Amino acid sequence: MAKLFISDVVKDFITPISTPRRPLKILMVGTEITPYAQVGGIGRVLYFLPQALNRLGHDVRIIIPKYGKIDENKYPLEMVAEGIQVPTDAEDGKEKYLICNVKTHKLPDGPRVYFLENMEYYEKRANEYGYADDPVRFALFCRGTLEFIRKYEQWKPNIIHCNDWQTALIPQYIKTTYKNDPTLQSCHTVYTIHNLYYQGTFDHRFISELDYDDGRSEIPSFFSDRIHKINSMRRGILYADIVNTVSETYAREILTSNYGEGMDGLLREVRTKLFGIINGIDYEEFNPATDKILYKNYSASSLETRDENKAELQREFNLPINVKVPVFGISSRLDEQKGIDLVMETVDYFLNEFDAQLIINGGGDGRYLSYFQDLEKKHPKKVATNLNYNYTIPRHIFSGADIFLMPSKFEPCGIAQMEAMRYGSVPLVRATGGLADSVIDFDPETNNGTGFVFQKYEGMAFFAALVRAMETYRYKKIWQGIVRRCMKQDFSWGESAKRYSDLYYRVVELKRQRRSGRTHPNLSEETL
Repeated sequence: MAKLFISDVVKDFITPISTPRRPLKILMVGTEITPYAQVGGIGRVLYFLPQALNRLGHDVRIIIPKYGKIDENKYPLEMVAEGIQVPTDAEDGKEKYLICNVKTHKLPDGPRVYFLENMEYYEKRANEYGYADDPVRFALFCRGTLEFIRKYEQWKPNIIHCNDWQTALIPQYIKTTYKNDPTLQSCHTVYTIHNLYYQGTFDHRFISELDYDDGRSEIPSFFSDRIHKINSMRRGILYADIVNTVSETYAREILTSNYGEGMDGLLREVRTKLFGIINGIDYEEFNPATDKILYKNYSASSLETRDENKAELQREFNLPINVKVPVFGISSRLDEQKGIDLVMETVDYFLNEFDAQLIINGGGDGRYLSYFQDLEKKHPKKVATNLNYNYTIPRHIFSGADIFLMPSKFEPCGIAQMEAMRYGSVPLVRATGGLADSVIDFDPETNNGTGFVFQKYEGMAFFAALVRAMETYRYKKIWQGIVRRCMKQDFSWGESAKRYSDLYYRVVELKRQRRSGRTHPNLSEETL
């Protein structure tokens, strides 16, 4: 099911690939990875994707900052590089270098992970994000990673794969500050946009002309006020050899003003290097037949057992136990992106008119939390909530809810809908980003489809999809057919890894052709 979006401008030019397909050494640079430190979905991506790529023969490793929350008793770390001097480009008597160490750890079934250690900026901070000096922390992480690569003789990557704005300065450092460094000039850069909405710690939608960053100026000193105002995302897009997003549809959407977050003009200019590969899920971990978190294990051939999980979910949330009543589930960050405004606009009417239950799990914006608390009081026999993060509840919802709601305003990829489908919870989604790429709208005429999809971001469109799902649920055989099709979908990381492997070979080939002088006339210097 994984797809690779290739710009039409270069599709013919870069296929076939003539570079011999030798295994590659790939360093993925990110800010979180499960189980060491995770806030969002990127932590799961950086854990599962490298393992799938390693199974293809590549040598993939990860580097993240060494946050204070990482438990060295639980994960004993080995020192591999000590006393790395990271230049700050400071003037006027400020520190010329910051000192970092690099430690490593590998779980028996996980990828090798490196941790960039600095007492002031990482170890004294309990959390991954949310500090006033985050731009400095992640600029240090970018440059510290490059200094580590230069000095660590035991392993040198062919590909440096950067993720989101926090690591986006790496391509620019390589092409400017380190342009004469032979080690780093032999590396190719891939930059993944997981969510274009987050471009730094400032609001990119309301930036003044004085603070606007065109992305081409020199990266400021760590101690300069300007470091807080540069748009790292823009710089990553400009300087990376290849840029990709986490679904094919999102790669197309961000070329438009509705989704481009002010970057659509730039992205159209460099569209020759823009690709889209949908994320995946780990089918061994997310397996209803073996998942120990579930009340009862089941498969597509034993859906009657799934009803026991539904009853247990109703019991867990103190709702009336009745497996014939459809249960709708929400398990996500509760914010504007996730389409919660559409839920607030319609769900009260829906619950008044239909015999259904709604379970909400997740934290987020206070106004959404307050709304669902009030909704629960208003419909105590139909609505139940858990408004704090919990590791096990999402899988209880996936395995017990009949319909999983994800009416997102925008969704670069989305992983929860794939996980829900794996467990037989039928997704109801808006046709945007990875949701459009992963969910097939149910067609009653052909009895085909894996969910319920609506197009416009409007309350009535969402309400119509709710009603369609309710009416279809009445027909048990048809509904079970949808559930089985959901459970048989293949969103495994193995498929996505093959696409990423192709992408890495493409960047190697494109740079080889540039060096030989055989570049395509539409490919700019920044493109390659």
